Parts: sequence; C-alpha cells; structure tokens
Amino acid sequence: MAIITTPRLILSPFQPTDWSFFLRLRENPDIMRFMGTISPIKETRLLFARRLNAPHTFVIRQHHDTTPLGDIGLQISHHFPQEADIGYCIISRAQGKGIASEAVRAVCDYAFEHAGVTAINAWVLADNKGSVRILEKTGFVRTQVLEQAYEVNGVHYDDWGYRLECGKPKAR
Repeated sequence: MAIITTPRLILSPFQPTDWSFFLRLRENPDIMRFMGTISPIKETRLLFARRLNAPHTFVIRQHHDTTPLGDIGLQISHHFPQEADIGYCIISRAQGKGIASEAVRAVCDYAFEHAGVTAINAWVLADNKGSVRILEKTGFVRTQVLEQAYEVNGVHYDDWGYRLECGKPKAR
C-alpha cells in the first residue's frame, strides 16, 4: 500500500493502532454533523476494518508529529474503474490550516498518476462551507445539486456533487 508525502504531511495506510483515533473521530458530533449519524460502535468497527484493508485510504499526519489529524481516501468505482470518489475528515484543531487542501491535492495527484483514475468525484453538504472551499480551492467543479437530498439527525441538506478531471488545471 502506498505512502504519500507532501511538504508537511505523511498520508499512510491505516494500522490497527489507529482504532482509538478513528473511533474518537467518528463519535465526535462536531465532526460528524456533515457526515452522518453517529453509528453504534459495532458498525464503526466494521468501517474501520474496511479501512484497514482498503488500498487507497490514508491517515493524515504531519512529518514531525505522529498524532493523526484526519483521514482521506478514494473509492474506485467497480463499474467505471477510471473514476473514484474522494472523502476526507479532519479533526477540529487541524481545520483551517490548509491540511485538508494539501491532503486532497496529494491524493488526487496519486489517483491520477498511480491508480489509473481519470476523474474524481466528491459529495459535500451545501452547509459544509469549509469542505466546499477545500474542493473549489483544489480545482473541483460543482456539477450537481440535489436539493434536500441528504438527512443527518433529522435535518435535510442540499447535497452538492463536485468533479475533478485529470489534465484539468488544479488550483494551488
């Protein structure tokens, strides 16, 4: 499995020792408010097990610190293997520092250069302004709006689809 490095970050595959971090992230209401309902621990364990075995999912850390700052990954389509969906989650104290943007750029470069992907899709709730900024800053273009299509804890949100294609200029 790949390890991706940037000037500040190391994106490395999940290890069993990342479980407590993953659980804290997935049980944090501030983090999960735009992702989904907090799942029972059994479901979170299953999700973590999938992350351990997934070839394109990574824990985000800074070079000088082993503390996990978030996770990021690609889900390559079985029907269209040249396309992938990207998802990411960053702890609160690392938000607003360019960590997510740097990780998204790095994973997109990796997908285009090493995973045979030519287009990457992302879905974000319209109210998640930080993630919208990250996607637009890294060159993703909004391609779809699904009104009131996603529900989290009884609240309906607009769901926005974004796309980045290989060869299209990425913002830096």
